Amino acid sequence: MIRTSTARTNRPGHRTAAGAVAAAALAALLGSGVPAPALAAVHVPVPAAAADGPVGFAAVDALGRNGTTGGAGGRTVTATDAEQFLEYIDSRETLVIRVAGTIAITSKQGVRPNKTIIGVGTSGHITGGGLDFYRSYNVIVRNLRFTAAEDDAINIGRESHHIWIDHNTFSGAVDGSIDVVRGADYVTVSWNHFDHSDKSMLISHSDGAAGTDVGRLKVTIHHNFFDNSRQRHPRVRFGEPVHVFNNYFLGNELYGVASTENAGVLVEGNYFQDVPHPLVSASGYADSGPGRAVQRNNVYVNSGVPETAGTVVEPRTYYPYTVDDPSTVPAKVRSGAGVGAQWGPA
Repeated sequence: MIRTSTARTNRPGHRTAAGAVAAAALAALLGSGVPAPALAAVHVPVPAAAADGPVGFAAVDALGRNGTTGGAGGRTVTATDAEQFLEYIDSRETLVIRVAGTIAITSKQGVRPNKTIIGVGTSGHITGGGLDFYRSYNVIVRNLRFTAAEDDAINIGRESHHIWIDHNTFSGAVDGSIDVVRGADYVTVSWNHFDHSDKSMLISHSDGAAGTDVGRLKVTIHHNFFDNSRQRHPRVRFGEPVHVFNNYFLGNELYGVASTENAGVLVEGNYFQDVPHPLVSASGYADSGPGRAVQRNNVYVNSGVPETAGTVVEPRTYYPYTVDDPSTVPAKVRSGAGVGAQWGPA
């Protein structure tokens, strides 16, 4: 059974802003003054999905934001080396930052608000380091390959909000591919490929983080390919609701999803294949206490029995969404997730 909170349904500040996102995104990509032939020459993909904006928590109006529009309305610039890239992501200006080629950085580099960071064609590649969000907001990260990060590839931390991580490929991070921690909120992670990663996604960094994390860490995770990645798809503490839908879980050695420390996670419409422990909740995990988890309409192929517990706030109290037939998820996600894929469902 899923607990719904009808008091939240009509709260001001919980409307989606797809129309604003569409107009702003098109203005940024097509209204920058760059001739159309020049845009075509550099093969910058304009995804069909961009017209609708993010699905899930990044689209919700809250915390003074009308959804997530990134650098829409600002200048469009292109980074071809680390010096340019670091200058642009540290700028206070609203920017669409196109990444062309391989950018080698170290550690985790801070990203200021109101940015779209987008790879050009299939060339955009961040290696050696990662992106860090500290009290940042309204940022879109798309179509980038992240490899060999010496810590986290993307760390969404310290009260950052309205972050959309979409159509990226992650491999080889020493720690996590994506962390959402320290009171971050209103995040969507969609259509990414986690390619044989170890720790894919952590939501809340510590069992002692209740003071910053309870009531926050609202995250939507949809249409991602967890491709022989080992764990944390995600591992959650405290956050509610964390909404995991229409993802393809393949050969995840340790577990699929773990809900701990009284987190509330809804797992629906996913396809689990060769996953011994698809969902962990009532028993806790490692040193973390139990969490709450509801599963519905998932497919389990050569996989274990999901462990469910308690009730979870219904994501529809915050945003509308459509769940694909889970039997179609492997084909859709294989063809649509990661760098250079068709952006959005076929």
